[in-house]
Amino acid sequence: MAKMGRPKKEIDQKNFENLCALQCTLEEINEFFGITHKTLERWCKETYGETFSHVFAKKRIVGKISLRRAGFELAKKNAAVWIFHAKNNLDMRDTPLAGDESDAVPITIKYEFEDARTDGTEN
Repeated sequence: MAKMGRPKKEIDQKNFENLCALQCTLEEINEFFGITHKTLERWCKETYGETFSHVFAKKRIVGKISLRRAGFELAKKNAAVWIFHAKNNLDMRDTPLAGDESDAVPITIKYEFEDARTDGTEN
């Protein structure tokens, strides 16, 4: 007697982990393999014993490490690109730390201008 149902979709584990490291979305991963969310969820439970969300969170760390490494190299050449990268990909922020303002030191800047006129007249 012949088996009933659809043939089982093959998901290459190395490709899956590479897609996670590249920070691909669930939809992109599903499209890459030609599968549904349910199929990927079931495969993750069979392969890793965890849900897709848990597996993805762990496997994407490799991508974050690569981004951080590239960002450090880029920072040597272009600080603006590094700042954008750090804020958008590494969850870094440039908000000041909250603290007690009583220990704040006021800064006073004094400008002195010399009158360049030599004729001795005033304004």
